[in-house]
Amino acid sequence: MRIVRLPGIHHDSNVVLALGTLGNILIDAGTSWYQTLQVERIKGIIGNQSLDRVLLTSRRYPCTGGAAHIAGEFASCTIHIHPEGQSSLAKGDFFTTWANRFDSDMPITPTESVTDKDIFPLGDGQISVISLPGHSLDGLGYYVKEKDLLVAGPIIPRADRPTRWDLPTGCLPDVIESLMNINKLNLDTLIPLQGPAIKGVAHIKEVLERHIEFFEQCVSNDGQSPKSWARPAQTAIWLTPHPPWPLTEREDVN
Repeated sequence: MRIVRLPGIHHDSNVVLALGTLGNILIDAGTSWYQTLQVERIKGIIGNQSLDRVLLTSRRYPCTGGAAHIAGEFASCTIHIHPEGQSSLAKGDFFTTWANRFDSDMPITPTESVTDKDIFPLGDGQISVISLPGHSLDGLGYYVKEKDLLVAGPIIPRADRPTRWDLPTGCLPDVIESLMNINKLNLDTLIPLQGPAIKGVAHIKEVLERHIEFFEQCVSNDGQSPKSWARPAQTAIWLTPHPPWPLTEREDVN
């Protein structure tokens, strides 16, 4: 199995291709703003092969906005999301998807359900589904045991950006539990919502423990983030620490 991360463009999530001997799967789709470009990027990697499924980490627009268009460009490609997120996508709900904060419509997106412990075999490896609520109730991660790799979605926006829990269906205690469950996996590669993969068992644990410690402090502070931190931009689904948290990962610019 081969894993290819297509870096997020502007507000887009990372888009991750899992390529196997039994098929190809896309994890997250970015916004609808760059959906045509995403199709070109995907076809540039898989050529004439099929794209079989799109797996979504949450209902949020930076992950889901381009899903319907991308899936429509490939025959028999199905889109999967946690059952809690299905109605939002089926109705094109611009509030709980957060599309309205991007001044965008949310495309109506038919989906099939996917839940914790579901498995998608790819021949030379498989993708396992892990429930990761907290940022939203429908949060999911996609785990590739053969590579000790997890695509985490909005629960880890970036190494230096803690997620928000004050958006629709968010829950602070769930954030902490989800991060603790990720920490138990002893990952070698963690792909966040945006930015380069976080690599190395020790470094990933350091990042996760920083996030967990912060959220535990928020619980002790009556569920509030520090007053010294700037108010998030309307499109941000993360918080921006002050002073900044360490960020060793850098996106390569070719």
